[in-house]
Amino acid sequence: MALNKELIDQIITVTSKAAISCHKFVGKNDKKSADKAATDTMRNEINKLKLNGEVVIGEGELDEAPMLYIGEKLGSGGNINIDIAVDPLEGTNFVAKNLPGALSVISVAEKGNLFNAPETYMDKLAVSKKVPYDATDLDFSLEKNIKNLADSLNKDISNITACLLDRPRHFEIIKKLKNMNVNTKLISDGDVSGALMVTDDKYNVDIFLGVGGGPEGVLAASAIDAYGCKFQGRFIFDNERHISRAKKMGIQDLKKKYDLKEIIKGDSIFCATGVTDGDLVKGINVKDNKCFTETLVTHKGSNMCKIVSRQDTIKT
Repeated sequence: MALNKELIDQIITVTSKAAISCHKFVGKNDKKSADKAATDTMRNEINKLKLNGEVVIGEGELDEAPMLYIGEKLGSGGNINIDIAVDPLEGTNFVAKNLPGALSVISVAEKGNLFNAPETYMDKLAVSKKVPYDATDLDFSLEKNIKNLADSLNKDISNITACLLDRPRHFEIIKKLKNMNVNTKLISDGDVSGALMVTDDKYNVDIFLGVGGGPEGVLAASAIDAYGCKFQGRFIFDNERHISRAKKMGIQDLKKKYDLKEIIKGDSIFCATGVTDGDLVKGINVKDNKCFTETLVTHKGSNMCKIVSRQDTIKT
């Protein structure tokens, strides 16, 4: 089995090092340098590992370097063959402006088990494992999803909380939720962590919905799978460039609704290390020459969903 404990520890190191590398840019109003630091470190750390990896969910194409691009080969070789989804720094604005919720995120799966799609938008829906599978659906109206959700959870609609990105494209959804007296948790960025709010009652989020990044959708699906929650996604191919790239990747039905099991097949490892404090994990804490990190780790194969704390010595 490729996805063993040794590999889990190595992937934790990858996101921890990437998070540490961009921490020096917190509050510096320089999101490009922060993103580059996280990306370069993530690439370097993966290339130290004895594996054959390919980025299937990344940040664009080869000509958009220094980003980790779709199709990029990583690792130093060996018998382990994996697909990789990355977001070296989710929440570049959070780092630039010293705001909560910045993460360094990665998901890995055995070769062929991670959905390969171009970097485009995705319409998403996620609910907790407490909700019957057929109670919610991307094809249902917002009203039907909320009513079914309330019935399933034995809650009044006024006690339901929906999480979504605070974007102009969601104006009508937010307006409808308000008219229904549904509570909203609006997030400015970071829809990997937004989707993961449905995994635990402590976050007080019943449904995550709306349009966000496709790569972030695949990353979130990896973690949500380990929690046994539901995730659906539909990629949005709204221009000729996206349509052309999708067809080259073998996507025939451009309006297909994907269930979690179609996005993440089999086993996967997900790691998200905090750069700044957030709902999921604490950000990096520096004391003397020590750097303390927290990483949310999930591994479906061993039913692992936990936070791992680590300490690194800062090189001077």
